[in-house]
Amino acid sequence: MPKSTEQNIIIPVDGKKLEGILRLPSNTSLFVVFVHGSGSSRLSPRNAFVAESLYQAGIGTLLFDLLTETEDETYAARFDIDLLVNRLLSALAWLRTQENTKQLSFGLFGASTGAAAALIVAAGRPNEIAAVVSRGGRTDLSGDSLSRVVVPTLFIVGGADDEVLALNRDSYSQLAGPKDLAVIPGATHLFEEAGALEKVAELTVKWFVKHTPTH
Repeated sequence: MPKSTEQNIIIPVDGKKLEGILRLPSNTSLFVVFVHGSGSSRLSPRNAFVAESLYQAGIGTLLFDLLTETEDETYAARFDIDLLVNRLLSALAWLRTQENTKQLSFGLFGASTGAAAALIVAAGRPNEIAAVVSRGGRTDLSGDSLSRVVVPTLFIVGGADDEVLALNRDSYSQLAGPKDLAVIPGATHLFEEAGALEKVAELTVKWFVKHTPTH
């Protein structure tokens, strides 16, 4: 079990303070930034579950709020993909200034609308992002960025999440790089069924371990 190095942090962005939870195992070379979906936050129990699995595998994680509490009360802000992209880019830029994270490779884990932001950033920063995982992502909101995603990308979708699964199949066909689409039988959008979230975590860990750059 990695030695715990959990820190509550503040990321300054556009004059605002975004709260985050940073965990770094010793000797890690990969750091996964979680990009949560609409109406969620750094305290998302589903993302926290996946983050714990990554941490146990020796991978660093950051769960952070893309929106302030006031912004999150506005429904439109939750689906403002440009805003989410800018917040993610600002967070990555801040991480590049921090002594304990600036030398690490970054991965992105996006859920729901956060997956769209993660894919857009990956499309624009192929040399900075090692890999992407989308959980139940609104990948369709990535627009024409999908065809420019060349980093290894995994889509995880519930087999019973019919609408999102259809959207993901279409988005998947547009990806330009190494890719995989994992459908978890019987799972709905929030992966609340027995064993579903555990499978998400297992697939996520395997994907990031497989695509962790060696230094």
